Amino acid sequence: MSALSQSAVLERTAFSRSRLDALAGQVRTVGDRSSLDVRTPATDEVVGTVPACEAADVAATVERAREAQTAWAEQSAEERAAVLYRFADLVLDHREELLDAIQIETAKAREDAFEEVLDVVNTCAYYGKEGPEMLEDQDRSGPAPGLTSAIETFEPLGVVGVISPWNYPITLSTTDVLPALVAGNAVVCKPDERTPYATLMLAELLEEAGLPGDVLSVVTGEGSVVGPALIDRVDYVAFTGGTETGRTVAEQAGRNLIDCSLELGGKNPMLVLDDADIDDAARGAANGAFTNAGQLCLAPERIYVDQSVYDEFLDAFVGETRKLSLGVEVGYDGDVGSLIDGRQLERVQQHVEGAVEDGASELTGGRHRPDVGPFCYEPTILEGVAPDSQVACEETFGPVVSVHPVSGVDEAVSAANDTEYGLNASVYSADTDRGRDVARRIDSGTVCVNDPYTVGWASMDSPMGGFGDSGLGRRHGLPGLRRYVESRTIATSGVGPLEPPARLPKRWFVRLTASAMRLRTRIGRWLP
Repeated sequence: MSALSQSAVLERTAFSRSRLDALAGQVRTVGDRSSLDVRTPATDEVVGTVPACEAADVAATVERAREAQTAWAEQSAEERAAVLYRFADLVLDHREELLDAIQIETAKAREDAFEEVLDVVNTCAYYGKEGPEMLEDQDRSGPAPGLTSAIETFEPLGVVGVISPWNYPITLSTTDVLPALVAGNAVVCKPDERTPYATLMLAELLEEAGLPGDVLSVVTGEGSVVGPALIDRVDYVAFTGGTETGRTVAEQAGRNLIDCSLELGGKNPMLVLDDADIDDAARGAANGAFTNAGQLCLAPERIYVDQSVYDEFLDAFVGETRKLSLGVEVGYDGDVGSLIDGRQLERVQQHVEGAVEDGASELTGGRHRPDVGPFCYEPTILEGVAPDSQVACEETFGPVVSVHPVSGVDEAVSAANDTEYGLNASVYSADTDRGRDVARRIDSGTVCVNDPYTVGWASMDSPMGGFGDSGLGRRHGLPGLRRYVESRTIATSGVGPLEPPARLPKRWFVRLTASAMRLRTRIGRWLP
């Protein structure tokens, strides 16, 4: 689709905004509510409004979800999975409208927005196929084989609360919502107040795909109001956002004795080994660091390059970065879009200016570009960053990356692990076995070899999550669904109560039982 003027974009989306405002208005069940303006970062203009829900709205929404969940859980897992397949088709059918909504809300590049659409479909395909099997009863070993047995069963928790961020508004909501639905739960989703429309569109498409009413609800409003009210009423909370807010979420969930999963911040390292394909590494660095203007929790912000290839890599990386174009119009013209708002722009400027004051050099970029959009900032590469500067220690969450020469693998791994975070990392090597060996030494929940993040995130069968301050729990794979169910063990004795035989002396029982257990442990060692 060719680029459109802002006025044409707003005119094109007017009907959608009206329709989605009506959908959001369904949550207003207790009196009149004020509204929140939704602004596009492309121009900082208001493009719509959504209800500013309060605690009473959240309570009523969760109550309706709890009532709807019972019938939803009674459907078979296969019937629930079929909704996901139909939903995937609808997402692809409506991809252009979704891409428009994402670009208007975030001002990200359209190619980056399309990654979100693909991810929704990938999630549907995985949990639609694997979800029902994950929920089947599992045979477990009993204490006396042949005489006892055990099975593990799985029951939905009830109502799941999903609190999703603004940077990937449909990816980071549906990746938590969809497995919760397949598991038989109802879901109440709270999108970031800056990006509610794409999430509301997905909720509408899920209902069109056959999801019963109130099984998925969307509540809009200020995070400080809606978030705590939601956590106090649901049976589980899945949160994606900053580390400090994550600590607050975990504390409140703990007080309520409910479980939670948290995907939080990162200060992700990228390692370029001495045998790396330099062109591949340079392209990977540019794509990884500047996707979505660097507003990606998986993006590399620190690059450690073996000194033997440092100059060659730097030349290639700077060259790849300078090819990137800035743009905020709806369409495929721009490679790098906008930061989300003025607060994020201020953070990026503060990090870069502070690093330069401390002696760092800007190899490219380093400028605010209001001529493109009010919050646009050039992709920036820094060299010579002081180890105690903000940009070295804190997550920037913008199009800024620092590059450092290292004397070998040991120094690179040590530097990569010198952080409280551990969400994502990448290693570049022509020898993939060597790359995987180095990856095992990095303290990170995911490490990608010869790719910045996509191969890890898109590997839906593998768990995704962080070490340290990067979060708790895992999404994707089996843990991504099993977090949403209660596990029940049903153990059966075929011989009545397990107790010593009445006619057997206790001393003999102890000896015979000890001998039997010794034999069992030895058989366990011998058998493959």
